[in-house]
Amino acid sequence: MRDHAADARVFKAFCDENRLQILEMLRGGEKCACILLENLQISQSTLSHHMKILCDSGIVVSRKEGKWTYYSISEEGSLMAAELLQVLTNSNHDMVNNVCSCHEK
Repeated sequence: MRDHAADARVFKAFCDENRLQILEMLRGGEKCACILLENLQISQSTLSHHMKILCDSGIVVSRKEGKWTYYSISEEGSLMAAELLQVLTNSNHDMVNNVCSCHEK
């Protein structure tokens, strides 16, 4: 059985304009939170909120160095998200079709 809560965390990561901008910036490699703050022009607390969602999804990983946190896209998380989308959107004709009971009469 699928872990739908975990699946939802992945999709939640993609459903915000700021998080999509963050992912786009991280495509170029690891970035310090200060660089993300400068480019997004958002508050530290707002960035922290978005980064928590991205990290909880597994798509982004973080590491601390001194007082700063550095973020990068997780290759494993990225592959998992792509596979999840594939699994959830591919037709599976082997599954049992649910037939509406109103057609049985």
